[in-house]
Amino acid sequence: MKNQYLDSGIGRTIKVEGKEYLYFSGTSYLGIAQDKTFLNALSDNLFLFGANHGQSRINNIRLNVFDDFENHFAQKARSESAAVLSSGYLAGIAAWRSLYKDADETWIAPDAHSAIVPDNLSPSIQLDFIQWKNHCIELSESLSPRKILLIANAVDPFTCEIHDYDWVKEIAQKHDVSLLIDDSHAFGAIGKSIYGTYQKWTDPNINLLVSGSLGKGLGLPAGIILGQESQIYKIKATPLFGGASPGSPAHLKTFLDMENLYKKKKSWLEDACGIFAQETANIAQIKGSRNFPAFVYTDDTWVNEFEKAGIITSSFPYPTPESPSVNRIVISAFHELEDLMYLNQLIQDLAP
Repeated sequence: MKNQYLDSGIGRTIKVEGKEYLYFSGTSYLGIAQDKTFLNALSDNLFLFGANHGQSRINNIRLNVFDDFENHFAQKARSESAAVLSSGYLAGIAAWRSLYKDADETWIAPDAHSAIVPDNLSPSIQLDFIQWKNHCIELSESLSPRKILLIANAVDPFTCEIHDYDWVKEIAQKHDVSLLIDDSHAFGAIGKSIYGTYQKWTDPNINLLVSGSLGKGLGLPAGIILGQESQIYKIKATPLFGGASPGSPAHLKTFLDMENLYKKKKSWLEDACGIFAQETANIAQIKGSRNFPAFVYTDDTWVNEFEKAGIITSSFPYPTPESPSVNRIVISAFHELEDLMYLNQLIQDLAP
């Protein structure tokens, strides 16, 4: 499908040139930003806080909601502290800047998001993640003890692979290790909770920072950093944090008000992913798992077949305009059971 420009938001369905399509793309994994209950609560909070809050967090007049949100999110994620910023990209920059200057070695995973990659460095794109992991372990064994910074994603949203970081504990037995993980595609999408992977990878021998966008699964125009209290204190003392406008207080308050709705959405998303994964388990062209709500499909001809049947999926060249297209089916909590069954039947008909 050629590029299309819409005049309204994206939800379960979209209209393109007068035709309605089911939308199996995007990053609104919980569908929360399209939920009417959420939007009604947000409307009330917009009247309470206004459409925007442009004051610095270190202004002498401050809003309680920012501290309330940070404390709640940190507690639920099982981190000591948190810093909320206006975007995931800004959070990523603040996170790597707080770690990079003290590192003797910085090793960057091949799929690391640009937000967490220090200036003038680049990911190890000549390797896949497993090869990079093995290289890191081998290199750590050959080096004398030093400060090592590892930078990576919780999940590769394009290959739909969830990464494991238990092996970092092995490196931390010899070296002083900091680990920065981007949870942008994990918040609301991976694991039983909606609070990302911090709890899974925390270890007393590792200085762990998790940063990421809250604008995907959680539907909030903000970013966050989770970590040890001393590390978050350093970040909050920087001009980058103090000089930037914060995220929308109305959205953060709505998150606090609507936590039970988020949990309900997450429960249905898990069921929906399980249903789709089970129904397509024997389809060779589908790659993915029930643990992440996106599935790669390898047959390029399906893009047009889906479109003919009234379904739009994610399909565009990545990581450059000259690259082959990456084709994915993205499941959201706004999808209904009949949507999944319709898509599954179409896939069964297309598969040889």
